[in-house]
Amino acid sequence: MSESTNRARHRAARRPSTPLTELANAASEQMGTVGRRSAVVAASSGLMVSMIAVPSYAADRDSAPALAAVDTSALTASARAVLNTSPVVASPAEAAFTVDAPVITAEKPAPPPPPVRTTRAASRTAERAATAATAAAATTSNPVPQSVAGNAVLEVAARYVGVPYVSGGASPEGMDCSGFTSYVYAQLGITLPRTSSAQRNAGTVVSRADAQPGDLIWSPGHVGIYAGGNQMIDAPRPGKTVQFRAIWQSNPTFIRIG
Repeated sequence: MSESTNRARHRAARRPSTPLTELANAASEQMGTVGRRSAVVAASSGLMVSMIAVPSYAADRDSAPALAAVDTSALTASARAVLNTSPVVASPAEAAFTVDAPVITAEKPAPPPPPVRTTRAASRTAERAATAATAAAATTSNPVPQSVAGNAVLEVAARYVGVPYVSGGASPEGMDCSGFTSYVYAQLGITLPRTSSAQRNAGTVVSRADAQPGDLIWSPGHVGIYAGGNQMIDAPRPGKTVQFRAIWQSNPTFIRIG
């Protein structure tokens, strides 16, 4: 007689149910629902969704079908095209800035030429040459009387026609009336006093009828040399030059020297 052994059947072991596990299950169900909705929104807006994780026990409970994979490459093709056509700006890690400044050079001006110094002798020579030229021009406009020829005093005096009147002067650079007469007679070796008042007494007074060319012709404050006829040569006054001219005194004194 055989014996039959009946084994007892047991329920599969289940996780113990506690308030904490029930709260976790409820949260998992909500996260699964939110995850599926987020995948749909991301797919429609072109965003890249790499993975939506749904707990395994939530899938078991909901028995929902798995979501299809989303092709994010197609969704972002337009964005990549814009990025590829955008200009690329690159700068070196170390940039150096330079400024080209103009070069300014200060040049020292050349020194002025030294002043030209002339000797007194050269100055005298130039002045005498100018005097001779002036005398020649004056002689042309003021002819020398015939009485000059052969008369030593008048020949010397005629050399200085055109010399300007200079108060106190007694040289070819400039002469006053008594400076002219004393300079002319000095060329002949005869010394006369310097002033006209002193020359009044330097010789012998003669009448106008007896006067000869070369005698002094004197009046108060002025003296000249008689040139014969109604002519005389003298240094008249400031602004004038030595010249032959008509006797202008009404009653001059004639003085013979020597």
